[in-house]
Amino acid sequence: MKIRRIGVLTAGGDCPGLNAVVRGVAKHALNCGIEVLGFKNGFDGLVKNQFIELDAKAVSGILTRGGTILGTSNLANPFNYTLPPIGSPEDPKDVSSLVLHTIKSNKVDALVTIGGDGTLSMSQKFIELGVPIVGVPKTIDNDLSATDFTFGFDSALSVATDAVDRIHTTAESHHRVMILETMGRYAGWIALRSCIAGGGDICLIPEIPYSEDAIVEAIESRQRKGKTFSIIVAAEGAVNEQGEMAVKSTIAGSTDPIRLGGISSKIAAMVEERLKVECRVVVLGHLQRGGTPTAFDRWLSTRFGTEAVELILQGKTGYMVALRGTEIVSVPVKDAVSKLKRVDPNGEEVRSALAVGTSFGSNKVGDKCGV
Repeated sequence: MKIRRIGVLTAGGDCPGLNAVVRGVAKHALNCGIEVLGFKNGFDGLVKNQFIELDAKAVSGILTRGGTILGTSNLANPFNYTLPPIGSPEDPKDVSSLVLHTIKSNKVDALVTIGGDGTLSMSQKFIELGVPIVGVPKTIDNDLSATDFTFGFDSALSVATDAVDRIHTTAESHHRVMILETMGRYAGWIALRSCIAGGGDICLIPEIPYSEDAIVEAIESRQRKGKTFSIIVAAEGAVNEQGEMAVKSTIAGSTDPIRLGGISSKIAAMVEERLKVECRVVVLGHLQRGGTPTAFDRWLSTRFGTEAVELILQGKTGYMVALRGTEIVSVPVKDAVSKLKRVDPNGEEVRSALAVGTSFGSNKVGDKCGV
C-alpha cells in the first residue's frame, strides 16, 4: 500500500527530545512525499479530531526545544476516558471508536505514537484493533526493557548530576546532610547514575530496600572518618525493608495513577531526629523534564523518528524502534511493554558504586571488596 499520510502524537509526561522526534518523523516523511498530521495532546487529539499539519515550516527550529509543540496528556486514555464533558473519574468511557473514526476520516495510513509504557500499552490495544502503529520509546525513567536507552533520560540525568554537584558546596560549608530527590518511578536509573557521577554518599533506589538503621550507620561512619557532611540521592520510588514507598497522591483516570514523592522529607526527618544534625531537602521534580535536550538525546530522537518512518514505508507496523548498542532496531510493541527494566542489585553498576564507598542504605548488598 502506498503511504500518503501519517499521523504522529506525543503522549504521557513531557521530556526533552520530543520535538526532535516529531521533526525527524516529519522531515523524513515530507522528503518522501508523505503528508504528516500532528495530533494534539496525545490520544486526546484522536478522540476530538484535533490536529495540525506538520509541514516544513511547522517543524523548523524545534530540534533544540524542550517540551512538545503538539502538547501531551497522561490522562486521555481512550479505553478509560475520564475527561469532561465525555467522561469523568466516576464514569469513565471507552471512546476508542472515536479514535478509529478520526484515523479513517482523515485517511491516515499509519500512526507514530511517542511515549512511555502507558502510551505504548494503549498503542498495543489499537494495534490489536487493526491500526498500523509504530511506537517510539520516551521516558526519562529509562525503564523500558526493549531498548538500551530511551530519549529524555540523558537530559534528566544531566540535570540530576548537576544538582548533586551544586549541593556539595552547601553541604560541606554548613556541615549538613543534603538529600536530593530524583524522579524515576519504580526504577532507580536516574538516582544511581547521578549519585555515581556526582559523588553522592548514600543512594536509595527502589531495587534495594533501605533500612533507617543502615542509613544512620553510613552517616555515622563518615562522621568517624572526619567527614562533616553527607549527600543522599533518593529515587522517588525508593522503598524501605517493609516495602513501603512515599506516595504523594493518587490521580484517577491516569495511566499511572500513583504520584510518588516525599521520600526525601521522610528521610530528612528521621536523620534529624536520630542524629541531631541539620538536613536540607532538594526535590528536582519537573526540572528533570524541562529545557533543552542534550546532544545525545537529540541524536537519539532524530534517529528514532526517521527509523519510525522507515518501518512504515516497509509495512512493518506493530513495532517499536529501539537502541541496541549503537544500532537502531525494531521490536514488537507487545514485547516492549511486557517488562520494566530495573537496576540489578547485584549488577556491575551497583558493585562499582559500592567500590567507591557509596552506601545503598542496606546491609543486604555486598561490601566494597569484591562480594
